[in-house]
Amino acid sequence: MIYDYLVDTDVVIWYLRGNLNAKKLLQNIDFCISSITYMELLQGMRNKQELKTFQKMVKSWGIKVIYIDEEISAKALFYMEEYFLSHSMEIADSIISATCTRYGLTLITANDKHYKILRDLDMEVFRA
Repeated sequence: MIYDYLVDTDVVIWYLRGNLNAKKLLQNIDFCISSITYMELLQGMRNKQELKTFQKMVKSWGIKVIYIDEEISAKALFYMEEYFLSHSMEIADSIISATCTRYGLTLITANDKHYKILRDLDMEVFRA
């Protein structure tokens, strides 16, 4: 399957919280997530039941998780060097955006302020 979209962590969180706009979006597109998003979501799990529900969702939807490779790491490092001091770029955001640019994906995020400085990143803004 060819993917056009990488979904940011915040959009998946909106979905898990039952937001109708997030449900409509994620049920109508083929998308993937970064391994960073997967790990960030795991950090937010409050118990084993939430973890199992999330794992079942990922499996049943066939969500592709994109792992960090050398090219993604190099691009994320570049973003951090360029934008940490001037724009407080965070590690997770640099890796997620580097993943998008590496694979030519459009990032869907509600946190557009985190990414708007990146001119080589295609982005669509999600509003809950």
